[in-house]
Amino acid sequence: MPYPTSHATNSPHQPNTIRGSTPSTTQPLQPPSPGPIASPTIPTPAPTNTAPQNISTTNRHSMVTRAKARISKRLTRMNCHITTTSPLPRSHLHALRDPHWHKAMVDEYNALISNGTWALVPRPSNVNIVRSMWLFRHKFNADGSLSRYKVRLVANGRNWPIHQLDVKNAFLHGQLSETVYMHQPSGFVDSHHPDYVCLLQRSLYGLKQAPRAWFQRFASFITRVGFQHSKTDASLFVYRQGSDIAYLLLYVDDIVLTASSATLLQRIITLLHSEFTMTDLGSLNYFLGICAQRSPSGLFLSQSKFAEEILERAHMEHCNPCKTPVDTESKLGSDGDPVSDPTLYRSLAGALQYLTFTRPDISYAVQHVCLYMHDPREPHFTALKQILCYVRGTLDHGLQLHVSSTAQLTAYTDADWAGCPVTRRSTSGYCVFLGDNILSWSAKRQVTLSRSSAEAEYRGVANVVAETAWHQRTKHIEIDIHFVRDYVASSHVRVLHVPSQFQYADIFTKGLPSALFLEFRSSLNVRRPPVPTAEEY
Repeated sequence: MPYPTSHATNSPHQPNTIRGSTPSTTQPLQPPSPGPIASPTIPTPAPTNTAPQNISTTNRHSMVTRAKARISKRLTRMNCHITTTSPLPRSHLHALRDPHWHKAMVDEYNALISNGTWALVPRPSNVNIVRSMWLFRHKFNADGSLSRYKVRLVANGRNWPIHQLDVKNAFLHGQLSETVYMHQPSGFVDSHHPDYVCLLQRSLYGLKQAPRAWFQRFASFITRVGFQHSKTDASLFVYRQGSDIAYLLLYVDDIVLTASSATLLQRIITLLHSEFTMTDLGSLNYFLGICAQRSPSGLFLSQSKFAEEILERAHMEHCNPCKTPVDTESKLGSDGDPVSDPTLYRSLAGALQYLTFTRPDISYAVQHVCLYMHDPREPHFTALKQILCYVRGTLDHGLQLHVSSTAQLTAYTDADWAGCPVTRRSTSGYCVFLGDNILSWSAKRQVTLSRSSAEAEYRGVANVVAETAWHQRTKHIEIDIHFVRDYVASSHVRVLHVPSQFQYADIFTKGLPSALFLEFRSSLNVRRPPVPTAEEY
């Protein structure tokens, strides 16, 4: 999945500082009730305050037992709790027998019918009929507890991707411009017309047209009520009217909405409810695997649960922590034996990439191991395990965002000239701050070979200037030089020298000693969550 990125915007007042047919309709159905489900019989504990009963000692074996010796003690019963969470069903038949999944399937089916997703029609000849299938999934809260049983009916059979979404039935709002027939859902075949097929009249999950149709439908509505597309992010919509400002971020069908006042926020929510079936989840708490905690000091973003899942996948949930995520003594090359399970390596490296969204302190180490995903070797896996050991010791760390009173952008950039021992290419790194808050960061190997350290540094500066100016289109050193000079000449950018002990971008280009690494990590606002105050309890 594509990873979300943060970007910076220019301040208009202050320069940026760079540092280094009419078919019949279908009625909601009630499928047969699920059959009886066997449940364990839990014996009722015997009273513990009764006198012991007479004990028979008529056994004739020679073994000395407690009963023969007239020794008796009250039996202590243990209260054992069992989980009531139903496992993921292997098929729709298994799901229909379970009351939890059965109810979720009925809810999903009735939602499709009430939305007019299809109409039953005679089966046409010489047309391709799309099959459908049920997808089952547990939804969990931020603390790991079960939130609900989620069932999705998807169209399947043409190798189209299957999307797992959070907002109920959002894709069904899209209008189809093509004729698509689908088999009736398994377990919900109309008894009067068992040979009929579904003529889709609205978009359905699993169709390749569904994401585009849904987005066009949503964008069309939201722009009619006064929002405008952001020029730099098609998923971001901005509302401005007088002193009222609101931002709406749409990720597939998940929405994050913020406004300058509670009245404006509620008015927008009411407008959305009038057009779409939506659930107001309240304050931002858990979004795309990222936990958001509000406090008087600001907003704390963390992925602790996701980090624990990565460690479990690697069987390293009990590993010994280490202080830094990268070995400063050696650099990775192409030597070493191939890893025994390259799929696991790629899976872990990809997961760590998403973890960098709230952990900029591991960006350099992660990009380093990701360079060898095509042919991972044992030294690469060792380096990856060191990252996991570091994550193990910093599970509670996340990104702290403060309330900022300044709109000035400050960027730090660095380049490690010819740092790769194989290709001799350089690594560029930067971090962009809005006031004290880090907005965006990058650790990336340069695409071309730099013939001098000055050229590598210039490329690094060009990258961060492009980030602050929303202008990531430069490719060659000559363009880079003039690009930077133009911004300097227009007083939009000042390029300053930063001593090494204050160059935060070093953490994105090289391994650092533990003391300096910990200091720079703190400067990036990667830390433990704030301690709650008495008023918050």
